[in-house]
Amino acid sequence: MSSSKTNVPLVTGAIFIATFMSAIEGTIVSTAMPTIVGDLSGVALMNWVFSIFLLTNAMATPIYGKLSDMFGRKRLFLFGLAIFIIGSTLSGMSNSMTELIIWRAVQGIGAGSIMPISFTIIADIYPFEKRAKVMGFNGSAWGIASIVAPLLGGFIVDQMSWHWIFFINIPVGLLAMLGIWIFLKEKPRKTTQSLDILGSIWLSVALLALMFGFQVLGDVQINWLSLAISLLISAFSFYGFIRQENRVENPIIPLKLFKIRTFVTQNMVAALISGFLMGFEVYLPTWTQGLLGLPASLAGFAITPSSLMWIVGSFIAGKLLLNRSPKQIINFSLTFILVGGLAMAMAPQATPFWTFFVIAAICGTGFGITITTTTVTVQNQVPKEDVGVATSLNTLARTLGQTLMISVFGIIMNVKMAGGVAAHQGTNLNMMNRLINPQTAKYLSHTLLKPLRQILYSGLHWIFIVALGLVVLSYLINQLDRLDKPEA
Repeated sequence: MSSSKTNVPLVTGAIFIATFMSAIEGTIVSTAMPTIVGDLSGVALMNWVFSIFLLTNAMATPIYGKLSDMFGRKRLFLFGLAIFIIGSTLSGMSNSMTELIIWRAVQGIGAGSIMPISFTIIADIYPFEKRAKVMGFNGSAWGIASIVAPLLGGFIVDQMSWHWIFFINIPVGLLAMLGIWIFLKEKPRKTTQSLDILGSIWLSVALLALMFGFQVLGDVQINWLSLAISLLISAFSFYGFIRQENRVENPIIPLKLFKIRTFVTQNMVAALISGFLMGFEVYLPTWTQGLLGLPASLAGFAITPSSLMWIVGSFIAGKLLLNRSPKQIINFSLTFILVGGLAMAMAPQATPFWTFFVIAAICGTGFGITITTTTVTVQNQVPKEDVGVATSLNTLARTLGQTLMISVFGIIMNVKMAGGVAAHQGTNLNMMNRLINPQTAKYLSHTLLKPLRQILYSGLHWIFIVALGLVVLSYLINQLDRLDKPEA
């Protein structure tokens, strides 16, 4: 890719727009979901609106990575954005919950291109010493989205209709496509190698079955038969995938990458810390709403400092990568997350709201350094022709870590709540659901609020203890890395 011909600032801007569109999607749909459910009468299928997006996103990510290495970043990024826009348009036109789920699957296939190819383009057009800073700037889209999405979603639903939370992606996506089309200059890539179709099928089935198993695992009533079948299909498909990759000339994922110790350890750390991140982002607002009784609009701001400090952490990572090894940097960054994780695990029930701002700022700094370092490092550990695949694998590792741990955290919360209400006469799970929403919690009896909050606190306490264990495990895995010199 010729950065001398590429308009680097405008391409960076187009990537930012695409990233922001992807980042805002999940939160804005969550905001509108009660209205969507009321309109389409599909409460039983509600979770699948989110789950199917994750499933197809994870399935598509590694395939986009390989295709971008074979045929170029530009055409694959434009293709992914086009699919995302089509999926958004059809989602907005849905007249039933089943239709919406189908078109969300299409949307997820398109979204699978955005994050990995964005990072890959950044790796192509920026030198190593500037890459982390630019990724920090691009990552700020997630912080901005976390603030804007609830407000924008509420405004659209109240003033227009829920259909427009999908239609709004059309002009934004087209603007990103236009920026990439005009300003990204890329030398045509000629390849005589064919795509490993069979390997792609094996991998897609394996990931779909695994992700579906994670979704089943997070259900209130776990269907153990479905879980067992899903994991069995996933294991068999991964076996078929590995056999296929070992005998083809152009594998969808070169297995030689997994022989690079630093590549493996950095991806494992990224997966574990992404799992911790889900506990932090999902259950810290639950604490501030359910235990402190704050409204959702205010409770969500408890994690805002983490988004802002994530950017700062990315800039710190950019400086450190020039003269420190990835192992040293990750040891340093995990210290921040460990302190934040300890604070959450040890926080008493009456912890004041401002304390969570401090915890979020500390964790956000650690997230920024860790995620940026792992992304830049895996890109730098592989041959240039495999950068797209390496970046997509890093994205996939983070997605799998998030999906698995949100299911695990859900099990912990369900078990603690079920045990808690069984031990406190006069309470039930429906009361727990009402407690978490401040709008309905005010109708609960004052005599029940104390035991209900104690039950919720117990569940959150154990979630944060398990999340802390992920940080400790990340630190231990990082010690297996033998790269003790700065990246070149």
